[in-house]
Amino acid sequence: MLRCDAPSRERRHVSSTPRPPWSLLLPPRNAALEKAGGVQGFRSPKARKTGTTIAGLIYKVTGTGRPYGALCQFPSLLTRALSLPSCCGAGVAADAEMTTQLLSSNMELHSLSTGRPPRVTTACHFLKQKLFRYQGHIGASLILGGVDPTGPHLYSIHPHGSTSKVPFTSMGSGAAAAIAVLEDRFKPGMELAEGQELLAEAITAGILSDLGSGGNVDLCVITQGGAQILRPFRTPVSRGKRQGRYQYQAGTTAVLTEAITPLRLEVVDETVTAMDMD
Repeated sequence: MLRCDAPSRERRHVSSTPRPPWSLLLPPRNAALEKAGGVQGFRSPKARKTGTTIAGLIYKVTGTGRPYGALCQFPSLLTRALSLPSCCGAGVAADAEMTTQLLSSNMELHSLSTGRPPRVTTACHFLKQKLFRYQGHIGASLILGGVDPTGPHLYSIHPHGSTSKVPFTSMGSGAAAAIAVLEDRFKPGMELAEGQELLAEAITAGILSDLGSGGNVDLCVITQGGAQILRPFRTPVSRGKRQGRYQYQAGTTAVLTEAITPLRLEVVDETVTAMDMD
């Protein structure tokens, strides 16, 4: 009698819940590591505060079928999403980069699914839902600009997910000075050269009033045919060069006089006696 046993199959549990791209468990983990390492003398590195100034406006295109386009300024830390639309971000560099990369992937899938380029409002709706889901824990302030068959669009997207469609906007640590220049000199129907000059002066005002906005002005000109990056467009603040070594060896400065004053210490002996409460 022959007996044939079926091969055993290993059962594996596969979770159907997708893994989130951001983990909110890192701050408690870092706090526990700092508490445990503090006993052994470990000190965590200090965070470096940086900032940026971003801005955008809608200008008029001459000599083309589409009358308007979008113009954005973006810092070096930004990753562009697509040629149409384009996105610039301020805030946490890692959050802005990962958010724009995720936007680029989803817009490419949307384009392959529908067979047409994505609309700017589609990208704005995706960013709005993603940021609102995390309730501001993703520290990315975004400006989204682009041109589609419905016309030019410019959106300002805040970290909590609120959006607004505006003809010009500015965000970042130097946005107060930049928006002041835009509100004073912006007018509808501006030409490309005039819009570039206005946006460069607005970003320059943000750079000069903010220590963390860098020193270069980079522009991204968006039309219906694509996006053109002008980097650097202007350098209002150049980085200073060291004239020499500022670290001197011990003994370089001569000691003219030296005085040693002994300290008088008074030893006080105190005795504490417990009071009998009976």
